[in-house]
Amino acid sequence: MIECVFTVDYEIYGNGRGSLRDLVLDPAEKLRRIFRKHNARFVVFPDVAELEMIEAQAADSMIGSVRAQLGRLHSEGFELGLHIHPWWYAARRENGTWVLDQGEYNLCTQPPPRIVEIVDRAVAFLQGLAADPGFVPVSFRAGHLLFQPTRPLADILAARGIRLDSSVYKGGLWRQHKIDYRRAPKTASHWAFRDDVAVPDPGGIIREVPIHTRQELVWKVMTSKRVGLQGTGATPAQTGRKLFGRLADYARLRYPLKFDLGQMTKEEMVRESGRLLEEDRKDPSRFRPIVALMHTKDPIAFDAVDALLDLFGRNGVPISTFRSIEPKIRAADAAGGTTPSRRILP
Repeated sequence: MIECVFTVDYEIYGNGRGSLRDLVLDPAEKLRRIFRKHNARFVVFPDVAELEMIEAQAADSMIGSVRAQLGRLHSEGFELGLHIHPWWYAARRENGTWVLDQGEYNLCTQPPPRIVEIVDRAVAFLQGLAADPGFVPVSFRAGHLLFQPTRPLADILAARGIRLDSSVYKGGLWRQHKIDYRRAPKTASHWAFRDDVAVPDPGGIIREVPIHTRQELVWKVMTSKRVGLQGTGATPAQTGRKLFGRLADYARLRYPLKFDLGQMTKEEMVRESGRLLEEDRKDPSRFRPIVALMHTKDPIAFDAVDALLDLFGRNGVPISTFRSIEPKIRAADAAGGTTPSRRILP
């Protein structure tokens, strides 16, 4: 049985450009209304480093509204997860624009004392956003999905109560940052890990619930929408370097197409949701969490999200959070991954 977890990365552009109202507050409120209409909830991953620095520098007058919105989401049962873009913590303002510290781009590559400092700082700020000093997040998503080398970050997160991660996308490869998720198990929908987030280890404390990904012919992945978004929020020089640097990563027959509702076309969403329902019809006994991804800064087709929730609702697919599925994952592991079957509506 599939169970869908919709996740929303709550952030402005990676170069620090854009307003909180346009890129965060308004799209998050639209999603909140759509999900409440379907009596469903999503997992929101606010970039705590970004929000803390914006507040500290008084860089956007809407930061108070962001606090209010996140507190409201938390009180209404939307899950707050831990999400950190560490390059923000050493950011500075020059002539009204942000200069970010790319030296801390991948949290995993920082010295252990620095990782501890960043994680503790981020958790404390997230507790403030939740307006709950005792709040402990269950889930984590790495900034830019960079969770290798996995230790010691995994140990530090586990010691602070994190039990689930959702950073892996199967088949992912980013040589510039030494990220290689191609070793992730092809058929598993979740697994425990320790030394490498992409390699199952029954002795691991944290479980990976990867972003749902399907391997597609590379030219099918390179839609005009997806290619156009590569340059959004970046200078032409930054975009050129990024695309040139990733040419080798794309040099293969198939490439991972993430279930990313902000980057997919409506046709891709319809096709993928149909495949998921058909696969579930063939094997309804296996518990399989499906993680969908959105970014508030992306051009989300809100009507398509509404239609997708309606489709899943009519077919009895639960819309869940990581907090709610975590005990189910452990129970499914203990029982061999089976759950009662159910019928998929046409």
